[in-house]
Amino acid sequence: MRGIGILMLSVLVCGAASAQEHTIKFATVAPEGTAWMNVMRDFEKAVEEATGGRVAFRIYPGATQGDERVVLRKIRAGQLHAGGFTGVAMGEIASKVRILDSPFLFENYREVDHILEKFDAEFRQAFLEGGYVLLGWAEVGFVYVFTNSAISRPEDLRSLKMWSWEGDPIAEALFREFNISPIPLAMPDVMTSLQTGLIDAFYSPPYAALMLQWYTRAKFMIDVRLSDAAGAVLVSRRVFEKLPPDIQTIMLNLGKQHFRRLTEISREQNASALEEMKKRGLKVIQPKEADYKEYKETSAVVRRKLVGSVYTEDFLKRVEQALEEFRRNSKSSP
Repeated sequence: MRGIGILMLSVLVCGAASAQEHTIKFATVAPEGTAWMNVMRDFEKAVEEATGGRVAFRIYPGATQGDERVVLRKIRAGQLHAGGFTGVAMGEIASKVRILDSPFLFENYREVDHILEKFDAEFRQAFLEGGYVLLGWAEVGFVYVFTNSAISRPEDLRSLKMWSWEGDPIAEALFREFNISPIPLAMPDVMTSLQTGLIDAFYSPPYAALMLQWYTRAKFMIDVRLSDAAGAVLVSRRVFEKLPPDIQTIMLNLGKQHFRRLTEISREQNASALEEMKKRGLKVIQPKEADYKEYKETSAVVRRKLVGSVYTEDFLKRVEQALEEFRRNSKSSP
């Protein structure tokens, strides 16, 4: 009987090992327990079930594998295979995708969805050429400036010790146009720098500011949507193309489904996070109409100055024209 038991156990172990043919190592800066990680866990489970256990994920949340740019280097080295990325990292893979993060491009989420749908093929191709496959967009949300000072005019920003994401050409161009000298730091260093006083202002979507606890070091938020921070879940093209065709299809279909849901959850969470922070004492500063106009006009100048280094002039024109047409149609519809 003991021999039969050992034999059955061996069969079960060998069967499980043979079923799991592919392991995908995934890393993200998103902490465990956030909406981003919750949906990623759901996606992991759905893929494993749909593939009969042939695919398994090994997930590293909370920047345990380093900042996004470090994760990219590890993927190139074959130590990791996939990741959840935002602007700076996406720009290193496919520069033109950064147009989604350009300042004051979008006024609302419907415009974001329209551009993502209209230029979907171009964005996917850009990622492919950069060596990655897009599994789904994972939008982070509209970005606001948080500070310890009550800013009343755009020119007041110059007095702040503003954080800038290290290596981000868009933030660099925007702050330069406003005559701000930011302090470039990797994302994992922001909280410590706020605590030590190295910086006293940062930019972030509300939900990220709440989950990362950055908001605890800020008293005010300027009610100006600087940009819509894009995000994406990407897998190495080299790794993806080694997967059987049926698994590739499963991952693409489930990715589109789950990460679309993540975007919708993220938008809801950003709205509720802002209300929660206001309850905890955060004061929201409403800019005057003239100041808002200055923010908008300066941002339009920045978009033009990014031509050539981030995206082409033709691509910027096509995106802006698509937005203008969408806005005209939206106004004329009931």
